Amino acid sequence: MTNELTGRVAIVTGGASGIGRTTVDAFVAEGARVVIADINGELGATVAAEYGPEVAFQRTDVSDAAQVAELVAVTVARFGGLDIMLNNAGIPTTMRAGLLDEPLDDFHRLMAVDLLGVMLGTQHAARYMAGHGGGSIINTTSIGGIRAGRGEPVYRAAKAGVIHFTKCAAIDLAEYGIRVNSIAPGAIPTPILASTLGHLDDIESATLRLREVMRSIRPLPREGSPSDIAAATVFYAGERSAYITGTVLPVDGGIVAGHAGNAFAEIEAEQAEPLSA
Repeated sequence: MTNELTGRVAIVTGGASGIGRTTVDAFVAEGARVVIADINGELGATVAAEYGPEVAFQRTDVSDAAQVAELVAVTVARFGGLDIMLNNAGIPTTMRAGLLDEPLDDFHRLMAVDLLGVMLGTQHAARYMAGHGGGSIINTTSIGGIRAGRGEPVYRAAKAGVIHFTKCAAIDLAEYGIRVNSIAPGAIPTPILASTLGHLDDIESATLRLREVMRSIRPLPREGSPSDIAAATVFYAGERSAYITGTVLPVDGGIVAGHAGNAFAEIEAEQAEPLSA
């Protein structure tokens, strides 16, 4: 560790579990003081207590403007400022085969958390940062917001919205020394994946099959982890990215770059096999 975040104060929404929790670990290891914001009050308080006085917890529904404003105020009062805002909280959708079978019944809640939550977090953090020397705002999106595909239309639309909003906010807030960037995780094994398949009879086998599909299209052979996302977040939070704003960084093993399948090689291999008698 390089202690590149020493003296800085960060908020991590959705910080009680998954990628958020791993990022809290990384921020603390780099010297930051952190406020975990999460809807799960019991888990959030337990996680924060494990770190000691350098980490606090504030129960927050990121879709509620008043609660987000209070989160920023509590953070400033507790640690004396706010330098890093990670808008990471999000909820999944139910994965279905296609648009004709999609009831769109989760539209309002998903947009409220996954898109409006990012907008509110950015706005309220920026209102403080604008008068206190700037800062870094990092928004978690998804490769689903970059690549079109079948299924999850609401989730993909929300995550695409995060990307475009990030770029707009970066332009709007640059004059205040506030950088705004987004990270797009892809094919990261977290409990959220299984929750998208909760409507199926055999969730375990469906999850394993989905992971197989992800592996088949990912160029890098190794699987990603929450630590890979946390490392990218630390980069955006620190001075190494001081001249970077308005970007979206896929952390996905190369999925966005292109499909790993090689149809020609498969055909060639089939042609090379001797015909059976």
